[in-house]
Amino acid sequence: MCFAVCGNATHHPINCIVPPHMLRVIALRGDEKMADMARSLLKQTEQLRQERQEQGHVTPPPPDQPTAAVARGGKRRSAAPGFTPDRRIHDGEHKAALPGKLVRAEGDDPTGNADVDNAYDGAGEVFSLYATQFNRNSLDGEGQSLIATVNHRRNYNNAFWDGRQMAYGNGDGKLFKTFIDLSVIAHEMTHGVVQHSGGLVYQDQSGALNESIADVFGAIAVQRHLGQDVDAADWIIGGGILGPDVKGVGLRSMKAPGTAYADELLGQDPQPFHMDNFLSTTDDNGGVHINSGIPNHAFYLYCQYLGGNSWEKPGQIWYRALQDLNNPLASFAEWCQQTVDAATAIHGMGSTEVIMLRRAWKLVGLPA
Repeated sequence: MCFAVCGNATHHPINCIVPPHMLRVIALRGDEKMADMARSLLKQTEQLRQERQEQGHVTPPPPDQPTAAVARGGKRRSAAPGFTPDRRIHDGEHKAALPGKLVRAEGDDPTGNADVDNAYDGAGEVFSLYATQFNRNSLDGEGQSLIATVNHRRNYNNAFWDGRQMAYGNGDGKLFKTFIDLSVIAHEMTHGVVQHSGGLVYQDQSGALNESIADVFGAIAVQRHLGQDVDAADWIIGGGILGPDVKGVGLRSMKAPGTAYADELLGQDPQPFHMDNFLSTTDDNGGVHINSGIPNHAFYLYCQYLGGNSWEKPGQIWYRALQDLNNPLASFAEWCQQTVDAATAIHGMGSTEVIMLRRAWKLVGLPA
């Protein structure tokens, strides 16, 4: 899954970083070339969705043959004792077929190709986050191979998780300059974690929670990589992907939903930060990339109340809540209560951690 869902499937979504509502605005406002690009991208992602729906929830493909470095017993870098990542980065060669040509496997030396090496390093950062902080062995908890494709299609303005692997376009250099950004990588990989943690149906509030949880751990991954506390962080998702002429700082702001971009072509960031502005819509699977701003902001507020590092107390509570949820159709209110239950189990009833969490949820219109 990715930063934004593409298509209308709820059980077999192809989640893409660029939301369909943004593409539809481009199709309306862009010149002929831009409008054609947006319409083509919407059509491509719908086709991907249909292909995945026909395949069902398939297991990851068999691993590729090991490269020379691994075959020779090359070093596999482990993120945590007992957990070793198995990264496999492919070159899509600007074609649609996945995964493409294997160009760097676990333990291989850097290739010198920035996209390949950044995708490799980013996957390692996310693996390390889940292994070290949450004692989780890869996306499925059982050491799943981390398969990714760079150079997917030509000038492709998107990135996605398709249930088995990540795929990254290069962007067109105008609207988007890259999609290999750590917040994007972590967001997409976290969709895999959600998928293997009971899942959240990709529709309406449960779908918005799916997106929000991916954003939360996307932000956590960036902050941990940079060694930032919650005050120093910018809380932007997709902060490195917008093109040079786009007026904005990223795709979403957890600190101030609705302010990430305001551009003549892309329009105005539509995310709300409070339930008073919850958007009821049939677009984007019920506004999953829009209404996710509400739980996103609750997490940001909670981190501000507690201070310190987001991957510690707040991240531990969100991760435990996800593992204990067991409700694929969870509403915002049910997720709110689930996080309070997790905080209570970890820190005790009446603790500062629980009191501040209730306060954060109340400030976005969800009293627990």
